[in-house]
Amino acid sequence: MGKRDELIELYAADLREKCGITPDMALLTKVVIGLGPAVYNADASKVAGSDQSELDTIKNNFLIRKLGLSEGDALDAAIDKVIETYGRSNRDKHRAVVYYMLTVHFNKQSVYA
Repeated sequence: MGKRDELIELYAADLREKCGITPDMALLTKVVIGLGPAVYNADASKVAGSDQSELDTIKNNFLIRKLGLSEGDALDAAIDKVIETYGRSNRDKHRAVVYYMLTVHFNKQSVYA
């Protein structure tokens, strides 16, 4: 099992145990691959849920650019919901898990088809 496979298993465990979500492993794998080398960097692979600039980056770079969504309050509300589901007090929020949940929330799995 390679490093990426180990990370995918870690993210799947977070989805199941911390978020109460049964992950679609094929989609989760594609989200991880889409993140590229960021998943191997300790800082880049995590999301600081209380840092507004981090949340703006998720909105602009992922939701608007990657998923093709339009700017609006729904984006901020979805990010807030995902952070709440993952646990605000959880210090290790993995970017792949957050992106996976946002992809499912907006029903944008087709972006990874």
